[in-house]
Amino acid sequence: MMLDDEKTPALEEQTPQEVEKPSENREGEAVYRQASTEVAEASIEEGKPFKGETRELEYSDESVLYSADAETEHETTEQSVEDEEEEEVIIAPESYQEEDLPVEVLTGGDATSSHEEFNWNIDKRGAITYSEEERKALLQQYEAALTQIRENEIVKGRVSAITAGDVVLDINYKSDGLVPLSEFRDLAEIKKGDEVEVYIESQEDSEGRIGLSRKKAKILRAWESIVEAYKTGAIIRGTVISKTKGGLIVDCNGLETFLPGSQIDIKPVTDYDQYVGKTMEFKVVKINEQIKNAVVSHKALIESDLAEQREQILASLERGQVLEGIVKNITDFGAFLDLGGVDGLLYITDISWGRISHPSEVLQLNQRLHVVVLDFDENKKRISLGLKQLTPHPWEILPPEIKEGAVVSGRVVNIEEYGAFVEILPGVEGLIHVSEVTWSSQSVNAREYFTIGQQVEARIVTLDRTERKMSLSIKQLTPDPWTEVDTRFPVGSRHTGIVKNMTNYGIFVELAEGVGGMVHVSDLSWTKRYAHPSEFTKIGEPIEVVVLEVDREKRQISLSHKHIEENPWDTFETIYPVGSYHEGTVMRRDDKGAVLQMSSHGAEVEAFIPAKHLRKEDNTFPGVGETLTVKIIEFYKDERRIIASHVRYWEDVKQKAEAAAREEKMREMAETQAAIGEVQKKVEKETLGDLDALAQLKKQLEDESKKSKKKKTSEEE
Repeated sequence: MMLDDEKTPALEEQTPQEVEKPSENREGEAVYRQASTEVAEASIEEGKPFKGETRELEYSDESVLYSADAETEHETTEQSVEDEEEEEVIIAPESYQEEDLPVEVLTGGDATSSHEEFNWNIDKRGAITYSEEERKALLQQYEAALTQIRENEIVKGRVSAITAGDVVLDINYKSDGLVPLSEFRDLAEIKKGDEVEVYIESQEDSEGRIGLSRKKAKILRAWESIVEAYKTGAIIRGTVISKTKGGLIVDCNGLETFLPGSQIDIKPVTDYDQYVGKTMEFKVVKINEQIKNAVVSHKALIESDLAEQREQILASLERGQVLEGIVKNITDFGAFLDLGGVDGLLYITDISWGRISHPSEVLQLNQRLHVVVLDFDENKKRISLGLKQLTPHPWEILPPEIKEGAVVSGRVVNIEEYGAFVEILPGVEGLIHVSEVTWSSQSVNAREYFTIGQQVEARIVTLDRTERKMSLSIKQLTPDPWTEVDTRFPVGSRHTGIVKNMTNYGIFVELAEGVGGMVHVSDLSWTKRYAHPSEFTKIGEPIEVVVLEVDREKRQISLSHKHIEENPWDTFETIYPVGSYHEGTVMRRDDKGAVLQMSSHGAEVEAFIPAKHLRKEDNTFPGVGETLTVKIIEFYKDERRIIASHVRYWEDVKQKAEAAAREEKMREMAETQAAIGEVQKKVEKETLGDLDALAQLKKQLEDESKKSKKKKTSEEE
């Protein structure tokens, strides 16, 4: 029990005196009554005499006087017992030093006071007796001096003692409370007399002690501060203690809060470990009262600061103004620069006068550079920046050696169907048209001839500094070979060239550098027809040709491969005349008919069989690779075309067989008639005995007739 910042001495140190017995119906006095009784009983058993002592004891802000006779032993007479039962006294602790009470205290005045002024309420033991009314008044004053506590609230306590595992706290209540020392780890220098806040978990536990928690008090105070910061928008400080999925865990005055990864910084953050252990400032952006959880943001503070800077920068922006910025992000279409609180976009076309495929070719992240403001939108807060505008246009400072006729080299930066653009200097480009690639009249595919980044050399054909245009030529680096084409490639001459390209109607052959001609598909062979030149040759293979015609003005040469041999159709006319029969192999077949490869007397040629002439005698059609016998029904020497028919062949065979059968029958009938005539001539001379001879003759004729029919049937089969 507290006595103005002092604790009541231990029970074994108290003087065995009678203890005032408070009323049992008053809360909290039971402990006091029991302790006083135990002290008195212990003193009586030991037989210790009461030492005379006079002292002023401060008790609940009231002064209580007591004294004892140091030389008189404790009287246990019946009268004293009765006095004790009638009077309730307050016992002075034995630990207090023995001293005689001054006369002024005993008498209530000074030493010279009269006998009537002596305080007669003090008994021989030095105890003061109180009436029931006085005792109740004093108890009320005592209870009023104690702190009124309730569970689930925070109170202040003073450290009265520190043990190996606990801290004893005085909260100005009837008993002290114990708090585990582990809850004071953040206070390394905790000492006796320090004041701390604790949370009342229970007014009395099973052991009669107050349940206190400093940890819960800290968490509750922290939550109150976070809620207040959320309502007022105040800034709080916290320490990042760990990382978790999607963000970080921040300790704010003992309460763990969540910091999402997107709220760490205005720039994307990929490495969360670098923030663990750092103390930072945050703004509370979300709270959950039910689970006591909060979401904080460091990005919100940065954005609020940047918003102010952004307004200041936008207010002072002017077109053409030069600013310093830091590259914060690079994309395919440009780069974003931090201008000190506001972002600006530097498009890829405004980075360099020359062509670049990606901004990273020129810029790097966190690079500091100067840019010029090209345009800005105050409503949308968009700023367009330029880097190349800080330097003069390259066409304005074009060196004098760049002129028409000069040979230059550069890099291919763009390719179109009509040609390629070559960068001679950064920002200075020239066009090589497809017609200026080679002296050959053959068309060139620019996308196949050039590649991006390719280094080429060309001659300047035209140059217009005002219009900033330049045309280049590769073929003019060499003399024009067509000036002497008539002498190098006369008509009828034979040459070997390289197949460079092919189309549906022919192939293009390069005879020399810049000189080439075309072989039509019909001039590939005298005897075969090709649906496409790829059936005859491939690109890159050599081929023998004969020059048929030269047109130097149009830069065209007509070539032929079949003319390296004589025309065989003069002999084909005698070998494959109309009406002749030949065997061949079916090479191709479609709905229109089939192509038959024939070879007679060493002369190979193809014939076409129309579909209506392709049917066999059994109404089926031959397949590719099958051998057929056909009849030549048409022959065109000039067109080098032969038409054949398989139907005509087997029809002719059938007709010939039928004609032969008819001829044989007629012969047999004639022979029979002749024999009958001979018999009739002899009838007149023969007698009845000759009838047997007639019967034999009749039988002979019948047998011959049967033989004739059988022979005819076998021939037809």
